[in-house]
Amino acid sequence: MSEFLLQNCWLIPLYGFIGALLSLPWSLGLIRTTGPRPAAYLNLLMTGLGFIHGSIAFTAIWFEQVQPRELVLDWLQVADLDLSLAIEISPVSLGALEVVTGITLLAQVYALGYMEKDWSLARFYGLMGFFEAALGGIAISDNLLLSYGLLEMLTLSTYLLVGFWYAQPLVVTAARDAFLTKRVGDILLLMGIVALSSYGAGLTFSDLASWAETSPISPTIAALLGLALIAGPTGKCAQFPLNLWLDEAMEGPNPAGILRNSIVVSAGAYVLIKLQPVFTLSPVSSVALIAIGSVTAIGASFMALAQIDIKRALSHSTSVYLGLVFIAVGLGHVDIAFLLLFSHSFAKALLFMSIGSIILNTSCQNITEMGGLWSRMPATTTAFVVGSAGLVALMPMGMFWTLQRWLNGSWEISWWLLGVLLFVNTLCAMNLTRVFRLVFLGPPQPKTRRSPEVPWPMALPMVTLTIVTLLVPSVPQSWPFWLSLTPPLELTNALDIELGIPLLIASGVFGLVLGATIDLRRADARPTQTFLRFWQDLFAYDFYIAKVYDVTVVWAVSTISKITSWIDRFIVDGLVNLVGWATIFGGNVLKYNVSGQSQFYILTILLAVSLLLLWSGITGQWSAVISNWLSSANY
Repeated sequence: MSEFLLQNCWLIPLYGFIGALLSLPWSLGLIRTTGPRPAAYLNLLMTGLGFIHGSIAFTAIWFEQVQPRELVLDWLQVADLDLSLAIEISPVSLGALEVVTGITLLAQVYALGYMEKDWSLARFYGLMGFFEAALGGIAISDNLLLSYGLLEMLTLSTYLLVGFWYAQPLVVTAARDAFLTKRVGDILLLMGIVALSSYGAGLTFSDLASWAETSPISPTIAALLGLALIAGPTGKCAQFPLNLWLDEAMEGPNPAGILRNSIVVSAGAYVLIKLQPVFTLSPVSSVALIAIGSVTAIGASFMALAQIDIKRALSHSTSVYLGLVFIAVGLGHVDIAFLLLFSHSFAKALLFMSIGSIILNTSCQNITEMGGLWSRMPATTTAFVVGSAGLVALMPMGMFWTLQRWLNGSWEISWWLLGVLLFVNTLCAMNLTRVFRLVFLGPPQPKTRRSPEVPWPMALPMVTLTIVTLLVPSVPQSWPFWLSLTPPLELTNALDIELGIPLLIASGVFGLVLGATIDLRRADARPTQTFLRFWQDLFAYDFYIAKVYDVTVVWAVSTISKITSWIDRFIVDGLVNLVGWATIFGGNVLKYNVSGQSQFYILTILLAVSLLLLWSGITGQWSAVISNWLSSANY
């Protein structure tokens, strides 16, 4: 039985898609008498079946030591063109699929309470099923073409879920910006895929390593190819300069935000990790990955500190940790990149479940208007604390063991990377402590005085994920053989072992102390000092990147569009209209010359021929004059 389910594990992503199809009668309003809840239950059933199927398959390949395999579906074969869709069955792919289906199942149960009174609950669950299908397909895909198609599905579902409450203008703007920002990276990624296939590389991830070793392409082409392939994950992972969409996407429902900040952004990074052999062809690609990741990790850490919206304060930290993944891929530390994604997904999903509970009870997202919730919402408080500890490198949580493995001597670490890790860890701990103090500590505020604990559909997945987050450290500690970790190196530089880990612990403690001692403003969130206000506005408005886009890219596109519209209206349409008016005018004039007399027609022909001869003679004389003048000038 387990072998049968393992062999057919490619069906797991289809469970979510079937759930989306089954919810259509309620989504389209064909069934009204039962209300939208049956659609939610059907999606929960299909997601649960997918999780059970994946669990059995993962157990079979894990404990029974089944060899990794590949399922290939021939799609199109024409001449030299061979397009096939490949599915990878391995501990890594099935483990990623289990993370996707597990978090999706918990998010859907959570949505039963959060979206209980929403009139379009069936449509929401249908979109969540579509979301799950795309994510699950990316997890087990071993084909770049198939992954690209699934990433496009992910972009579409992100647009639909961010714009779920489409009656609000701000929501419509956020959905549009998220869609267009991702499209920029997707177009460049498609160019890279076409270029990769044209240079003889197979579109299977497992073949990229062998192709990269014998690649005949020049360094310039390798650099351009690597940059094109980086562009797609840059947009999907909300990295600079395509990072603003994730902040705006917080206008969507929070259950979708749970997936978006935990596993959706990880899908782009997952594809990036599989493309890593291509980036070894040119140092430009590696430098670009490190630069993008470093700028995003440092810049987004400052952005998160200046936010007073609780969802935006946490969404920027998503970009921070995905920036660390980019750095790891750029350095060739693929195993660390996988562990970063794994540790971050559970902690961030738990944090968004806890803040969703707060938003539902208080109908508020401004952290300066909250306070005193720790005694009123104990399960939510516990979830926030555990999620924060899992995100910061605090012993013995998952992120600590991930970063500890990065610094334990298995990899050669430079001073600049250690500085980035310490800086990010300090600011992340400081930001989460700041949010915790404003939301859970202090005296109750008017909007938090009557805030009971959330109902069981929200509390059950939150408590379950709290336990899972506490168990996450056992993965990098007890089960390292699912990765391809290299043995520890005999490094002459003792920075990694002697200083790295103690400094990492000290940075987390230092961030907690800073977050616990800084002055928090509630009634007056903006400082009166001009110097402090300048820096707060700079960070809060995302370094004015949106303004920079307005005066550069948006202005250029708008100007070119206006010029093109003017040319089309007055030149192209003008010439066409001129021909039409000339024809109408000529026809109206000539109709009065129809006399029926042959003499008149012969006279008309003679006059026309005479005019043509006269015109040709004049033009010929002018041509001779011009030729003589040019010849004399050259002489």
